[in-house]
Amino acid sequence: VIPLLSDVGRLQSATPTPTPNGNPSSNSKGKVLPLLSDVGSNPSAIDYYSRVASNLAGAGRLGDFLIAAEGLRAASGDAGFAARINWRLLSRGVVAALREHGLPHVLEFLRDADRIGVHATVMLDADASDAVAAACRQLLDERIMAEFVEAIEALANCGFFVKGIVDPMDVLKIFVRKRDPDMAIRYARIFPHSQLLLCNTMEAFGKRKELKHALKVFGALKDQLGGINMFACRSIIDICSHCGSSVQARIIFEGLLAEKITPNTHVFNSLMNANAHSMSYNFSVYKHMQKLGVRPDLASYNILLKTCCNAREFNTAQEIYEEMKKKEHDGILKLDVFTYSTMMKVFAEAKMWKMASNIKDDMRAVGARLNLVTWSSLINAYANSGLVDGAIEILEEMIRDGCQPTAPCFNIILTALVKSCQYDRAFRLFNSWIEFGIKVSLSLEQKGSLPDNFTFCEEHPGTNGGTILVVPFRPTVTTYNILMMACGTNDERAKSVMNEMKRNGLCPDRISWSILMDIYGTSKNRNGAIQALRRMQRVGIKLNVSAYTVAIKACVESKDLKLALHLFEEMKAHQLKPNMVTYRTLLTARSKYGSLKEIQKCLAIYQEMRQAGYVTRTSVYCFFGIPLLFFSSSFSFEICACLDGCVYYAAHEMCLEIHTRSLTLSE
Repeated sequence: VIPLLSDVGRLQSATPTPTPNGNPSSNSKGKVLPLLSDVGSNPSAIDYYSRVASNLAGAGRLGDFLIAAEGLRAASGDAGFAARINWRLLSRGVVAALREHGLPHVLEFLRDADRIGVHATVMLDADASDAVAAACRQLLDERIMAEFVEAIEALANCGFFVKGIVDPMDVLKIFVRKRDPDMAIRYARIFPHSQLLLCNTMEAFGKRKELKHALKVFGALKDQLGGINMFACRSIIDICSHCGSSVQARIIFEGLLAEKITPNTHVFNSLMNANAHSMSYNFSVYKHMQKLGVRPDLASYNILLKTCCNAREFNTAQEIYEEMKKKEHDGILKLDVFTYSTMMKVFAEAKMWKMASNIKDDMRAVGARLNLVTWSSLINAYANSGLVDGAIEILEEMIRDGCQPTAPCFNIILTALVKSCQYDRAFRLFNSWIEFGIKVSLSLEQKGSLPDNFTFCEEHPGTNGGTILVVPFRPTVTTYNILMMACGTNDERAKSVMNEMKRNGLCPDRISWSILMDIYGTSKNRNGAIQALRRMQRVGIKLNVSAYTVAIKACVESKDLKLALHLFEEMKAHQLKPNMVTYRTLLTARSKYGSLKEIQKCLAIYQEMRQAGYVTRTSVYCFFGIPLLFFSSSFSFEICACLDGCVYYAAHEMCLEIHTRSLTLSE
């Protein structure tokens, strides 16, 4: 039996006294135990007391183990005592303590052991380590997040391999869902790869459009690095773009310049992409990029093309494209499919179908293969120019080139027919595609070059050994929405199209119902529009501002202003903010009628519109058309003069005076 450390003093006093010749006296009754004072010089003493401490740990007496370890370490002068601890007994004691006293007790033991120089965490065997990790995972499963983070911090400080407990990103995603950036930052900093974890956390907040929390993580990342990380800057600017805050992206960029930091090409590209709606700003950024000596890459030019496309600056886009082709000729750039697709989109919106066709020739000249997006843009170029037959020919050429068209390609052609009011032709073409598909004659060479990804197609023998390929047409909800718009004011036909959509296993969306309500309104069928609105609610479609606005317009067309105003109040009761179209619909409606109460209601709506920030020349005219019916020509002349001079504030002051006079008249 190994004596306890508390018995050392008593046993030392009972040790037999040696005789003058150095041998123990004959009356010694037991084995001589090593003295505690000999621990620093006698290896057997160190082994002996190490076994004593190990037995204490194995018995689960972790507190006594720490007392023994601290005393023996002080006595031995750190003469290898910790290395002689039996790790199996220590591990067994930790598991027992974890079972009897819980994780906090074990964490306190590990901290104290680490403080006295006994690194207990590295001595634990696999079973003990798994038990500690399981206790931590239990906290995570029970979503006791604060205690879980404290436990992981304590284990990491003691040298425990905390990365193996649970994937850090799984924990950080929980904090993202809880919208708790502070705890996410604290947890990420535990790990050596905290920079990557913080960047991933920032992007996770960005995907949920939690810009405020993403910016907080970005600030923590900057503080930890002691400087600017270009990857983090690019990520946060992309997040600003995703959240629709181009102003915040500009602030971050200006902060870099204020700190005399030169952003790299990727940061510039992200900034320009976030501001693709502002042509003047993006071109100023592009010039600044050149001034700083940062070389633009292909993505930079593609974003500039995108900016020109959004601004409908077709000539500028063409100049940039010519510059890109020159750089490609000089070997500086290599244009990609995105570049060609963007230029085709530019020319499609400009109705320059010949220029779009030239882009196709440029692609084939450099050996680039047109993809689905490129072909769709080319079809759109012909369709927007009113060349429906040419668009159908491009569709057939697309198939011969080995690219199977999807429903949007067919929808582009149907949309062009609807815009040009060729409603009957749209229905005939749709029915032909549904029944027969689109038939394309292929030569033997074209047949052999077709890829294997053509699906649901039929082949029939053609002339001269060729093949007739039948590509099926599979309409989508958007297709049927286009056909509903082709119904004009025929609400029964539109309802029949919607029923056909349902028979084909498609569910009408919010746009489908809005189109149906608009058709009801145009045909002055107010009851049908309201029934469609309520039907939307019953089938589980959440009503939005657009749906209510269409219903309000239908009531206006039927001259039922009371019901229109009721829907307006119902929309606001559902926490939906009216948009400019909603206000204009109501104001325009009231300008057609002439009671004093209606004018006062219109004044209230106009004031509400001003508070919401919707004031334009058109909306002001919609409003001022009402009081001009009732008041003197002097007011009419002065207000019109203010509007023509864009002095809206002065017109508004006159509006208040008219409002006051209308109240006086009502009294």
